[in-house]
Amino acid sequence: MLGIIEETQILYTVQPGDTLYSIASRFNSTVDLIQEANAIYPPITDPYLIYPGWLLVVPAPAVQPYRSIYIVQPGDTLFSIGRRFSAHYDLLAGVNQLADANAILINQPLWVPAFQYEIHPGDTLTQIASQLGISVQSILQANEGRPGFSRDLLYPAFRLIIPAPSSRNITVVRPPVGEYITSGVRVEGFARVFEANVLMQIRDGNHMIITNERFTTAQQGAPDYGYFSLELPFDQHPTTEEGELWVYDRSAEDGRIVDLVRVRVYFS
Repeated sequence: MLGIIEETQILYTVQPGDTLYSIASRFNSTVDLIQEANAIYPPITDPYLIYPGWLLVVPAPAVQPYRSIYIVQPGDTLFSIGRRFSAHYDLLAGVNQLADANAILINQPLWVPAFQYEIHPGDTLTQIASQLGISVQSILQANEGRPGFSRDLLYPAFRLIIPAPSSRNITVVRPPVGEYITSGVRVEGFARVFEANVLMQIRDGNHMIITNERFTTAQQGAPDYGYFSLELPFDQHPTTEEGELWVYDRSAEDGRIVDLVRVRVYFS
């Protein structure tokens, strides 16, 4: 989808004494990129002027593979970070391999399930949420405390934080929400599932199954979260432009789908 930026973003809360230059140097970014991504210019603020407590998106395109990294600030808990990104704290603890979920440290970098969306002229939050298959409220929570962010006025080139779809035990990191996909799309993520088996299928907007259920094995099984990756072919042609990627587990008791994560996709 037009607007999704597939590059690393650092999510950093401005501290006393910070400058745009010091933040850019710390995270291998540039002042220009940070200004544009956060609308740090008139009428929001004077150029180069930032305030403690602002949450900044710091683009770091040189950092590979791309991911979202949240820098812990004073007062954070894993629960509060999870709430911001619509993610369960178990997922954050597991993917970040935290020995003690209650003992995160100030300035500790944590992976979080999120993407970047670059605003284009005419975009509205309602439109973006609808196209990505997520709620307006989740976007509001993720971007709370950011300069240049308003529900009613979005500046071109401003980068929204978009929570990635996730459940308590599964998250999908690729493809991002709203991606245009073709047969052979690679699906990647992290899962804590029974016998490490991660199941997937693709459906179109008419609920037709485009990719029959397939499975892959995560690198680690429960109780750990393991990385998984699988290429999914199309078994039939989509009948609509949009659809959903389903990633899930099945109950060992009755075979029903559990921990379902649904990712809005578009067909090329």
